[in-house]
Amino acid sequence: MFETFKGKIAFSGVTVLAIGVALLVFTFASAFTFLSGNLQVFTSADLAQTFGDSLAPLIAASIRIMYLGVMGWIGSLITIRGVTIIANAPKTEMSEPQKPAQEATQKTPQTVQQKTKKPADLEFGVIPLEEMEQQQTAKPKAN
Repeated sequence: MFETFKGKIAFSGVTVLAIGVALLVFTFASAFTFLSGNLQVFTSADLAQTFGDSLAPLIAASIRIMYLGVMGWIGSLITIRGVTIIANAPKTEMSEPQKPAQEATQKTPQTVQQKTKKPADLEFGVIPLEEMEQQQTAKPKAN
């Protein structure tokens, strides 16, 4: 189906992006229908009876709001991942313009050698926290 690796990456990125956007659209549509529903306000002379009658719908609404929040969060994460995949897809290979043959023969071995030198490899290490504290306490304090 896809002839190049870039095509496969682009297709997977667009697919992930479409899934994320679809989940976000579904979340917002579900939230809209939830919020446009009829709200019932309970009134009663007895305060305990009013709290008892309104507590069950309040718990159901809070559970639904948390569900919609998690759905929106997951949808946004998936959308971000799709955009990242598309943005980091390998660029198309562009052919370099060929230089005249005279420039290639005029290069000295010294300039060729300078271009092939690699920078020194950097080494990273992890120092445990206890060792760092010991090193800091061992240093004399300047007054």
